[in-house]
Amino acid sequence: MAHEKTKPTSEITSILTGVAGEYFVAAELSQRGYIASITLRNTRGIDILASNANASKQVGIQVKTNKYNKPVWLLNEKAEDYFAENLFYVFVCLKSLNEHPDFYVVPSVIVAKYIKRTHHEWLVTPGKRGQQRNDSSMRNFRDLDGKYKDKWKLLGL
Repeated sequence: MAHEKTKPTSEITSILTGVAGEYFVAAELSQRGYIASITLRNTRGIDILASNANASKQVGIQVKTNKYNKPVWLLNEKAEDYFAENLFYVFVCLKSLNEHPDFYVVPSVIVAKYIKRTHHEWLVTPGKRGQQRNDSSMRNFRDLDGKYKDKWKLLGL
């Protein structure tokens, strides 16, 4: 049987990148003893429903995945107003095929405040040539110092 050549992580589509991230998060949650269910594509804003083993505590998880091995993710401006006590983001950095991805677990309220603040700071800072920046619907979340890396306990499960 011939071996099929696999694409490097950097060459997979953004859709497959997102799907891979969701399955990696579900697998990680399962390995940690939690119940993880990937939602249907039409479930707005929640990619995974997770609970503790006896289902007495549940959380919704929004998964954002990049394939650049840097802790920076793109979000939409809607994320500024999309938060709840039991809603979390799990940001995923895919690496090469032989490496385990990195996970960053962040409460949604922290993400909302962060992207609102940093976008405002970006808007009021002049551009490279001193010009006023044009507003954008895109936002960035960064965790360059690794504050939320592998913080699964924040889920409270």
